[in-house]
Amino acid sequence: MSEQHSKEIRSIVTSEGNVELSIAVSEIPVPSDDEVLIKVGASPINPSDLALLLSFAADMDTITSTGSGDNTVTTIKIHPAMMGAMKPRLDESMQVGNEGSGVVVDAGANAKDLIGKTVGLAGGAMYSQYRCVPSMSCLVMEEGTSAAEAASSFVNPLTALAFIETMKMENHTALVHTAAASNLGQMLVKICKDDSVPLVNIVRKSEQVELLKSLGAEHVCNTSDPDFMKDLVKALIETGATLGFDATGGGNNGELPGQILSAMEMAANATAKEYSRYGSDTYKQVYIYGGLDRQPTLLKRAFGMSWGLGGWLLTPMIGKIGMERFQQMRERVASEIKTTFASKYVQEISFEEMLQPEIVKLYAKQATGEKFLVNPHK
Repeated sequence: MSEQHSKEIRSIVTSEGNVELSIAVSEIPVPSDDEVLIKVGASPINPSDLALLLSFAADMDTITSTGSGDNTVTTIKIHPAMMGAMKPRLDESMQVGNEGSGVVVDAGANAKDLIGKTVGLAGGAMYSQYRCVPSMSCLVMEEGTSAAEAASSFVNPLTALAFIETMKMENHTALVHTAAASNLGQMLVKICKDDSVPLVNIVRKSEQVELLKSLGAEHVCNTSDPDFMKDLVKALIETGATLGFDATGGGNNGELPGQILSAMEMAANATAKEYSRYGSDTYKQVYIYGGLDRQPTLLKRAFGMSWGLGGWLLTPMIGKIGMERFQQMRERVASEIKTTFASKYVQEISFEEMLQPEIVKLYAKQATGEKFLVNPHK
């Protein structure tokens, strides 16, 4: 190999109260017997990456940048009231990037067959030019799959598939999903259509309604419509959905999770045969799996006493699903990465561009349909 060093993005929260982003240089590692060395070709910036990259406490109005090229350093002040939550990572330079893809360029004795293969993985530290990981971590893509196509092969695809598994394991028969025009939401529409799973999609713009309808979505409710709750109840009656996944953590002025539970209760009562002072006996569950909305989650309890609101993460769910089923899910992702699990990006950026304040502000917004793709070798 001609290159001897690998560049990577680092994030550090300093004792002075700043988060600093920079480009670090390290030696390219040599894979052990069961490891592979990947030349990373693409890595997305997911909402889940921002918590480590920028931290939830960064004041984006204070962003500045010094230097250029590999010497660029971007600085953002931490809200003083939130510095206490930053103590566990103070002054520790951290690697970032949950997932990505690339070509295996070297391998240990037990993984030589992977050399030359394009693989996707969620190995952490993926905002790197080269990444050494256990060969078992790699999802081998079909021939002809590019790094850009394989970049988002873990977080969104497996989350969407795990929603379906959660539904089955918890004895529900249909789903509700918010921020449904996202890359993940579009994947879920395609999965549910292929697998005949009733799905209620919730968006906040009319153009997002049209987008999902063009993908075959049957039920799309717009929070901006005056008849949103009426439309949602109607969709829930038709689908029988009693399980929701909320990406916002609030949404609709903090009321969206509670509105979903209330609409589920209304739908249940619409077909109830007798009145109960405690509400319907239909169990209703909403899981918050993201924090796109920083507002407090407000619950106006108009949904009886048979309900649940909780958090949901992919990694613990994988443990519940089991490795055999999880491997089947991975294989489905690899075979459908250009169709069901295809991702779209608004811009492909280099490491230096990733640190430019105007671009940081854009990907920090987490706007639907505006995902950025990092190319470490650009």
